[in-house]
Amino acid sequence: MKDYYYFLGIKDDASEEDIKSAYRKLSMKYHPDKNHNDAFFSRRFMEIQEAYETLSDPELRRNYDFNFVSGRTASRNSLPPAIKTFTSSKIHAIKGEEVIIKWNAINADVVKIVPFGLEKSYGERTFKITEFRNGKFVMILHATNSLTRQTAVQGITITEVFENERERFRENVENLFQQRKPSDLEKQEKSKRTKIIIAVILLALAVFFLLKEI
Repeated sequence: MKDYYYFLGIKDDASEEDIKSAYRKLSMKYHPDKNHNDAFFSRRFMEIQEAYETLSDPELRRNYDFNFVSGRTASRNSLPPAIKTFTSSKIHAIKGEEVIIKWNAINADVVKIVPFGLEKSYGERTFKITEFRNGKFVMILHATNSLTRQTAVQGITITEVFENERERFRENVENLFQQRKPSDLEKQEKSKRTKIIIAVILLALAVFFLLKEI
């Protein structure tokens, strides 16, 4: 079952006024009309509405509490939550470039990835970064065991780059390979070959002048 209290960011014993206040605040923040009908905000808005409709009705809330709040302890373990993996396909990206993240959390019944929201304990998400803040896009994975009230946290930071910077980087790498300076060993081998050539030339000149005198 879904954790409606978590959706609204309130405690299990929240009052009716707490529920209404949380709903007003979150519905304004995530309303699709204010977020260009973005799929993430639409989905989050639907979750908030679903939670409010259940928790704001006394009878529905009692049934929900009986089936979920009271029974969830038995379905959870007391092991500390852990994040096995949280990876990104890129750590440097251009605005609008596609990025893939993957994660796997264990012993956690509530998993949230900021800025995306609630997620399953494991999965994959493909998205495009539309905005960087101070040249950074930060994602934070929270894996929580609500029975023990422990949370494991891990973050990923993607740094913004620009197309001309990427091209310049490629050119620098290519030039590095094309114009690589000879190593010390190569210099020694070249010097040795030069000395041998000079010695051969001198020997040939010596023999030439010796034969000329004879």
